[in-house]
Amino acid sequence: MKIIKVTAIPLSFRLPEGKTVAMGIGSTLKRDAIIVRVETDDGIVGYGEAHPGRSAGAIVSLIHNTLGPLIMGLEATDVIGAWQRIHRMQFSSHGLGAGAALAYSGIDMALWDIRGKAVNLPVYALMGGSRRRIPAYAGGIAMGFQPPESLADEAQSYVDRGYKAVKLRFGDTAQDDIARIKHVRKVLGDDIDILTDANTNYTIAQARRVLPVLAEVQAGWLEEPFACNDFASYREAAKITPLVPIAAGENHFMRFEFAQMLEAGAVQIWQPDLSKTGGITEGIRIAALASAFRIPIHAHSSATGLNHAASLHFLAATENAGYFEACVSHFNPFRDMFGATFEIGADGCVEPPAGPGLGVEVDEDLFRQYPLIDGPGYVVKF
Repeated sequence: MKIIKVTAIPLSFRLPEGKTVAMGIGSTLKRDAIIVRVETDDGIVGYGEAHPGRSAGAIVSLIHNTLGPLIMGLEATDVIGAWQRIHRMQFSSHGLGAGAALAYSGIDMALWDIRGKAVNLPVYALMGGSRRRIPAYAGGIAMGFQPPESLADEAQSYVDRGYKAVKLRFGDTAQDDIARIKHVRKVLGDDIDILTDANTNYTIAQARRVLPVLAEVQAGWLEEPFACNDFASYREAAKITPLVPIAAGENHFMRFEFAQMLEAGAVQIWQPDLSKTGGITEGIRIAALASAFRIPIHAHSSATGLNHAASLHFLAATENAGYFEACVSHFNPFRDMFGATFEIGADGCVEPPAGPGLGVEVDEDLFRQYPLIDGPGYVVKF
């Protein structure tokens, strides 16, 4: 079962007026995604999702002109061999490179989809897992910078749907972030896990002001307060209070960067995104590395149901798995474009799809509805 074709399909949608969300990296204008299609000579087609970074066209070019040709003719089930080929010819000789990591993530995910379809098993079973229930938090692009009252109303709406955990967007002023979480805690009560994400927009001075308050309200974590490569600030923040773990990982690529994060000793919760960090194959390695140090894995989610399905399979087969990030964005047609991938239960948990491979039936006719839109996905007001 040889790989005979690799295709990348960029997709975009623009957010309608009133549906944008303000957060640390700016206000959303549009969202992009890249679907990766891998075909075999046996007629099996696998699908994956590659994160577009800030340049979907560049990632598509890497897939079509660099990475895809390197794995042509390899056995589609040989995910280790494919990774070794890409590492030898790209990563080891030209540096890790975020673009190449994003591009290969979608290819690897599609290969796992093929593996499952070939033997009529869901990916979680191939990985040694089971269709167990996974705790989920209400995340995605939601609960951004807004008045505390409307933020609490939005958070409560997710609790009413069954979620036992929600994630607020931080990275505004420390004063406003503190006011928001205090009000949300008051409204939701003590039984709901409140997580926070600064989207790399904090200074260490802001972290010093905010972290003691997060400890006071018993927040579950502070995610990405600083740039992904600012290990000095992460180390300093970890000293402020042991009661609030620091989370990061969605912008760290492959186990090599997670090893650097481990050596820094500053991040207590790891959040690899399977559409960014090298796919499922590398996600397994990252989770194994973390398990040796009792570090939990809370996978970060990307845009489409393909990533969501892959994340659920991965978590269902990971010993040190934590939360699934459920996309509750008010407007995200990519989430359910191939049917609902997950459904929150009264217990606040979700399950991976039961079908073979990723368990997602892809209708390629839908792609025509979402042609690529050039330009940035966020706007920042200075």
